[in-house]
Amino acid sequence: MPTLGLDLVEEILELKRTRNAVILAHNYQVKEIQDLADFVGDSLGLSYQAARTDADVIAFCGVHFMAETAKIVNPTKNVVLPDLEAGCSLSESCPADKLAAYLEANRDKHYYVVAYINCSAGVKALSDVICTSGNAVKIVQRVPADRHILFVPDQNLGAWVMEKTGRKMELWKGNCYVHVEFTRSAIERIKTEWPDAPVVAHPECTYAVRLLADEVCSTEKMITYCKESPAEAFIIVTESGMLHRLRREIPGKTFIPGPTDQCACADCRFMKMNTLEKLHAALLNLEPEIVIPEPIRARAEQPIRRMLEWSA
Repeated sequence: MPTLGLDLVEEILELKRTRNAVILAHNYQVKEIQDLADFVGDSLGLSYQAARTDADVIAFCGVHFMAETAKIVNPTKNVVLPDLEAGCSLSESCPADKLAAYLEANRDKHYYVVAYINCSAGVKALSDVICTSGNAVKIVQRVPADRHILFVPDQNLGAWVMEKTGRKMELWKGNCYVHVEFTRSAIERIKTEWPDAPVVAHPECTYAVRLLADEVCSTEKMITYCKESPAEAFIIVTESGMLHRLRREIPGKTFIPGPTDQCACADCRFMKMNTLEKLHAALLNLEPEIVIPEPIRARAEQPIRRMLEWSA
């Protein structure tokens, strides 16, 4: 087994070439993976890349639902995830069987199901359209006005979309364990240290934290906001991996991690399960491979394609 360092990176790049693979990395991945990935981005950006790629193999460095999304839109390609146990607390808060039971028990409401992309293939298959934090407002605005919306699984993102659109929705009571660790008191404390630094928060944060933010947006839009703002320092309230991309792409500015009440960082234990060693093994062995039963995959593809069309 190669050792961590330049040799390992070179071996990964050689495997990528011989396998005709593309490496996709979410903004929350460790810096070593971000630095060698072909594309680094948020869920929406990576969804576009997955849909467009002509690679034979997609090495998705993120969490399970993200790799599933890539497989859904690329059924004939080999999609590998460095660590198959890289799950998501938000996705797990909305199991497909519970959503199906809820929809059956409320058939009279004829819900239009808007599912945040942070959900399983089974939940996507039960949905009418998918959204990401970057396009959720636009997607909800496209839903027919006469339909009752059920927004799953993130209640914080859903509440923020309601604030932005004025559209009433029923919200599934799920959340991201990382983003709910940010508290009003913790952000107020860091603001006293950096009074001139705008607070930039992800919409998965709680209402109390969003109220303190100068900007609430997806991770991808954080890049644009921080580039265009005249401010020299920013308090970034999202998962810690985002700090590396911001510092790499905007080197002349300062980025302060939004603290929680427990620490000065916010690591997603699932995102950090992927490593260079595991990526190397995945490309070498072409596993762990993402496999989705075809009936579920085909049904889940429809709301994803609708999202991509509505976001264009």
